[in-house]
Amino acid sequence: MEMKVKRIHKDAKLPCYGHVGDAGLDLFSVMECVLKAGEVRAISTGIQLAIPDGYVGLIWDKSGISLQNIHRLAGVVDSGYRGEIKVVMTNLSTEAFPIAKGMKIAQMLIQPVIKVRVVDSEVLDDTSRGENGFGSTGKY
Repeated sequence: MEMKVKRIHKDAKLPCYGHVGDAGLDLFSVMECVLKAGEVRAISTGIQLAIPDGYVGLIWDKSGISLQNIHRLAGVVDSGYRGEIKVVMTNLSTEAFPIAKGMKIAQMLIQPVIKVRVVDSEVLDDTSRGENGFGSTGKY
């Protein structure tokens, strides 16, 4: 499968896989900035994508920077979206985090989407879990 990528910034890098067998395409910053402690900011990648119909781009953390308490938020890129890909990042640490141009800031998985037909219903099927939510399986 192919995915067209349009560079809209002179410093933009094409998404790429770091290793053979990797699931996620690395996304790179075209900005130089400092993400302050507690800050949430959209970081520009300088690219637009044509994700094929029937697929979605899911943006996930890079493990190396998530260990420093830097995480991505808002990670769904629909196949019909043609605007710039921006990665919403948050700094959960107490220290400022510098982001350099060309730095890997997130990764994107391209995955198939299964469409469902939504049906209004008064009754749902019973399951062994039922309405048990958070913590329903216990700690151990």
